[in-house]
Amino acid sequence: MYLNLYSSIADKYKSNSQKIRVLTETWVGENIFCPSCGRCVKNYKNNKPVADFYCSQCDEDYELKSKKDSIGNKIVDGAYATMIERLQSNSNPNFFFLNYDKNSYNIKNFVVIPKHYFVPEIIEKRKPLSSRARRAGWVGCNILLHTIPQSGKIFYVKNSSIQSKNKILEEWGKTTFLKDFSSLQAKGWLLDILRCIELLNKQTFSLQEMYNFENHLRIKHPENNNIQAKIRQQLQILRDKHYLEFISRGRYRIKE
Repeated sequence: MYLNLYSSIADKYKSNSQKIRVLTETWVGENIFCPSCGRCVKNYKNNKPVADFYCSQCDEDYELKSKKDSIGNKIVDGAYATMIERLQSNSNPNFFFLNYDKNSYNIKNFVVIPKHYFVPEIIEKRKPLSSRARRAGWVGCNILLHTIPQSGKIFYVKNSSIQSKNKILEEWGKTTFLKDFSSLQAKGWLLDILRCIELLNKQTFSLQEMYNFENHLRIKHPENNNIQAKIRQQLQILRDKHYLEFISRGRYRIKE
């Protein structure tokens, strides 16, 4: 994998945004494999509205976003209403995020976020464009990367270091069980629990430690009147899906 975007193919374009689009799409097409099956991804030739790349083997779609300097906590995306509609349908793609050095064009990070990590809570509604704007009243959105569990950020390149293909495929496979949950509310609960587990920063943890997140979860889910029971239920699901293992009464371990 060559960690530089530059190619003479973009020299014929005058617009910097067009150059970056061509450079990033060319690089992905030449270097990136599908994290689901390991086959090469291909570029959609006809500018498909919801995706830039696809895998002909497992039919996964991918949308590419790029950003200079650093990925940061949020990524600017398109129309808010369209994004929310996509989350509730089967047309939502997985997301590739690429960040590069604006001077050298060296790639610093490349990460994929599986579509099953996308729920409305990670989408931030932006202010409408002013009445003097060409698209007055249009409402865009941001993807809040910092709200996504670390297990949902699978790096191909991290801080300019290339990650192994086997590791990428393994990390993708660990949480594909989230696809089984068509309800955004049910998926949202599981993602919240995954985030709480990560905040503990431990391989092994106790049920009591998870109960310490009760107030946090109550704020996020005010309709639920029995948070502790819900925590136990979600831990049971994660155990049944082989993400966790039960090691003794009230104690769990994240599976390797």
